[in-house]
Amino acid sequence: MPTMPSMKSRLSLLAGALLSLLLALPTLVNAQVGDGLEYRIGPEDVLHISVWKEEDLDRKVLVRPDGGVSFPLAGDIQVSGRTPLEVQDEIRSRLQRYVPDAEVTVSVDKISGYTVFVLGEVESPGQFTLGRYVDVVQALTLAGGFTPYASNRNIQVLRRQDGREVTYEFDFRDVSRGRSLEQNIILQSGDVVLVP
Repeated sequence: MPTMPSMKSRLSLLAGALLSLLLALPTLVNAQVGDGLEYRIGPEDVLHISVWKEEDLDRKVLVRPDGGVSFPLAGDIQVSGRTPLEVQDEIRSRLQRYVPDAEVTVSVDKISGYTVFVLGEVESPGQFTLGRYVDVVQALTLAGGFTPYASNRNIQVLRRQDGREVTYEFDFRDVSRGRSLEQNIILQSGDVVLVP
């Protein structure tokens, strides 16, 4: 009778599969990512904005640290925290008086704005700039898993929200046993996963 693999070997296989998946992601991203989550533009992303049949209105623009971009005839536009489709609609609206029936396309050419940090007792702590949204378990996998000294029951996710620091508790043992799965939240850009 075959024996069941241990929890540790199953987690190791899962971590390897997740890491392989994350490394295989393309660098270009369209408006839809992950499980129906819409990608939100962030500072330092590079957008490709084009207007059909208007060569002078086809360019790549860098999102400034203040979350804005400048585009000819449309002026300054606040794009940070918005989806490419929302930005596309605003540019189309602003161009209407100069280019009636303008066909505008906005795509994310380079993602730099979605960055999470994993610190503490993990094998490879650091900053991770990603091309898709990840949850806490996936971020821990990116950081190479726990060191032998990690307290994986007392992990914290630190998030700056409305000008204040918010803390979310994460117990890896519970999640790995299929309990309290709501703890495995999708991380937002700038979140810090802290493993004591």
